[in-house]
Amino acid sequence: MTATSSASATSGPPAVAAVRQLVGSSRPVSWVNTAYPFAAAYLMSGGGITPALVVGTLWFLIPYNLLMYGVNDVFDYESDLRNPRKGGLEGVVLSRRWHRLTLWAAAVTNLPFVVVLVLWGDLRSTIILAVSVFAVVAYSAPGLRFKERPVLDSATSSTHFVSPAVFGLALADGTFSPPVLAALAAFFVWGMASQAFGAVQDIQADRAADISSVATWLGAARTVRAAFGGYLAAGGILLLTGWPGGLAALLVLPYAASVAPYLGLADADCEQANAGWRRFIWLNLVTGFLVTQLFIWISLAS
Repeated sequence: MTATSSASATSGPPAVAAVRQLVGSSRPVSWVNTAYPFAAAYLMSGGGITPALVVGTLWFLIPYNLLMYGVNDVFDYESDLRNPRKGGLEGVVLSRRWHRLTLWAAAVTNLPFVVVLVLWGDLRSTIILAVSVFAVVAYSAPGLRFKERPVLDSATSSTHFVSPAVFGLALADGTFSPPVLAALAAFFVWGMASQAFGAVQDIQADRAADISSVATWLGAARTVRAAFGGYLAAGGILLLTGWPGGLAALLVLPYAASVAPYLGLADADCEQANAGWRRFIWLNLVTGFLVTQLFIWISLAS
């Protein structure tokens, strides 16, 4: 993080600076990545436009992301200080001044939503909700730190994005049919591949801060190859959803192509993978649009 960006984030009245840091820590560019899977799954399961849809979407849009990324920023502070990509689109370096506030804000903003969604749901949806919240906290919190357990880090991170869809299905009392399970499995494999590739660019910073990850364990080249294979595997699984859902298999190809240039990347050059990660961020927006069109097609055809 540059001195200019750091000063900008913490300048001005304390309340304004605090809001800037909290919003920056929640990664606004990624809000849709958790809200959309919930809303899409809820609506596709016949839930309709209901208070549960609105409340669930709002929760997964902002508070959930503050809990996920804010807690991470607090406990990854030492690594973030060494990470040149922090300080903008990909997250802030959260000043120690705001660590306690961030933890409190994450708890206070999430609790009301969780309570309401538990009351509106049933045992099945509540169990899924509990798994989702646990995965978010366990990824970064001291004593658990699943993000420092290679492979488990990728699985836990993928849970952060797949569980909103699973919860949406359960809350709408949807059916977990074979095509739905195949779609969720593909989403999960895609999420693991994405987390693994994202960890590649941080290998040097994480090793300097004594933080383990699937990428520090496997090394840059092998991690990229695993991500590449994961994307292709996700596409193969999507073919099991039948027609026209199987068309979504084509959407993994741009992701595989995006990581392909780094299949031989050396650990010392890990930061070069940041260009691929930035493509990933924008690819998600395009993919989300195309998936929406596919959902509309499926709905009209059913």
